[in-house]
Amino acid sequence: MLVFESAEDLLSASGSELGVSDWLLIDQERINRFADATGDHQWIHTDVSRAEGGPFGATIAHGYLTLSLIPALASQNYRISGARMGINYGLNKVRFITPVRVGSRVRGRSELLSAEALAGGAAQVVWRTTIEIEGADRPACVAESVSRHHF
Repeated sequence: MLVFESAEDLLSASGSELGVSDWLLIDQERINRFADATGDHQWIHTDVSRAEGGPFGATIAHGYLTLSLIPALASQNYRISGARMGINYGLNKVRFITPVRVGSRVRGRSELLSAEALAGGAAQVVWRTTIEIEGADRPACVAESVSRHHF
């Protein structure tokens, strides 16, 4: 796992692949808990019987559930140490490419696309996370997220 201890560390890693996480099982319990947390109980996510006859042949994870896994998956690939504060600054681009069927395993591939020095020893970083599905040719999600880290 890579550890970034300063803005300079982040700047020097621009354009680098940082690692790939372990596989994570997406089960119906996780999908249901996410539906409860967000109020999104659309049948393609929560109605197992109806979804079996639907377009995906099973329930699928919410796209935003897949997106929300980025912090947990990325934390296996890199860590930022020594920062006084880190904040999510936004998202540049998110694409949900392939549905994640219940029972699938996913993992996160992390890249540091760019880093820019900010005043006071801070850095703004653009990360790309690709959420891969075990055995699938195409990823579930590709997201470019932006964060700021104050050292």
